[in-house]
Amino acid sequence: MKKLLTATLALGLLGAFTLPAQATPQEDLEKFQSYYYKRFPNTPKGDFINGVYSIDAASRAQWEEIEEFPPYELSIDKGKKLFNTPFKNGKTYASCFENDGIGIAHRYPFFDTNAGEVITLELAINTCREANGEKPLKYKKGAIADISAYMKYTSRGETINIVIPDDPRALAAYERGKKNFYAKRGQMNVSCADCHIHNAGNMIRADLLGPGLGQPTHFPVYRSKWGGMGTLQRRYTGCNKQVRAKPYKAQSPEYRALEYFHTYMSNGLESNGPGARK
Repeated sequence: MKKLLTATLALGLLGAFTLPAQATPQEDLEKFQSYYYKRFPNTPKGDFINGVYSIDAASRAQWEEIEEFPPYELSIDKGKKLFNTPFKNGKTYASCFENDGIGIAHRYPFFDTNAGEVITLELAINTCREANGEKPLKYKKGAIADISAYMKYTSRGETINIVIPDDPRALAAYERGKKNFYAKRGQMNVSCADCHIHNAGNMIRADLLGPGLGQPTHFPVYRSKWGGMGTLQRRYTGCNKQVRAKPYKAQSPEYRALEYFHTYMSNGLESNGPGARK
């Protein structure tokens, strides 16, 4: 399997794309997005939020049938109920978020200059629980994915605009995520970029690799492979395992930085989570 994976990925490494190490985040963003616009000229810019379904007509037709009765609807309902169920102290999640938590999920992740760290939506959900005397939830699936799905649903159609504040710590977090995205890892020596930049649109075994642009917009997702919902960091963990690399812990500084960079690269696109994928 390693030989098959390596050989397939090698097909896309001619004329490989990388972001310059000393570029500004805005320069990175422009180069990153223009690469996909040129590689997939028949895909409308705003449609990259639909992942692999934005570049492959056959896959899209199957996905559109699934979307007629989306498998994540139950999770949205569960998440809404959990979101509005009072904690033991009588408060709800709404007490922890701006605008009572409605229509704000697309602003995550962000760099908190007071805390000096990247705050993801799932981290904020658990911070809210702990502030109200509740135990934290597991980060990759289950109730936290349901709550996240509901909150993301209330942000559908909002434009992603992740900001890198004028703070050297924020830029360092961004650069850490960028390095993680391009770093080779695992026994297969593969990076996120190898699959989702250099080989976007190519087949790997029976799967078509989707573009990196727009990937974070539709998380959390219901994956048929999982038989349920999962967060973006659940997907990061799975990707690392697939290339035989030891994954970081969910909500580790490494994965939060990766999510920060990854989502920043989709600035200007609409938030459309939760989604459904294979």
